Amino acid sequence: MTAQLFILSAPSGAGKTSLVRAACERLNKLVVSVSHTTRPMRPADKEGVDYHFVDEAKFHEMIGNGEFLEHANVFDNFYGTSQILVEQTLANGIDVILEIDWQGADQVRRLMPDACGVFIMPPSREILETRLRGRESDTAEVIARRLSDAVDDMRHFSNYDYLIINDDFQQAVDELCGIVLARRVKTVRQTNASQEVITRLLS
Repeated sequence: MTAQLFILSAPSGAGKTSLVRAACERLNKLVVSVSHTTRPMRPADKEGVDYHFVDEAKFHEMIGNGEFLEHANVFDNFYGTSQILVEQTLANGIDVILEIDWQGADQVRRLMPDACGVFIMPPSREILETRLRGRESDTAEVIARRLSDAVDDMRHFSNYDYLIINDDFQQAVDELCGIVLARRVKTVRQTNASQEVITRLLS
């Protein structure tokens, strides 16, 4: 397998989703995995694009069938990553990004230890709160809970290979793309992808 699995985690409001979208638009053969969730659809959500929306009974059935690479309960909703969809995409030579929390990241590392972890942080708590309030889609109670949980989330940054501070958005996108490109030219991956070229050069 020559494609790379990337794990991106961040506290809610750090800008992870926007960064991932920008990186996928800039680089070829890079996609974000679409998770399954029991979260209710929002007006702007699209089935199969933002999430695969299922009810709790279906989600638990999928857990029982061992269909998830990882799954977690976040803010009273379940989220999970389809193992077969990720493995098929990687087998086709396409890099995959998982947008998951640190608990899901721990689950994935146990199954796929070569996954590359990237943690996204906001530049300050004040900016994080401003971003969360600017969404205008969550209640004050939900925002307060997200802010409280954000500190606990950020304590796990050292478990990741890379850390990006999302202060300047374009710089953060450049850094994320740089990580992806650097992993693509690791010796082990280049050896697999360019074996014919290397053989000719060394013969």
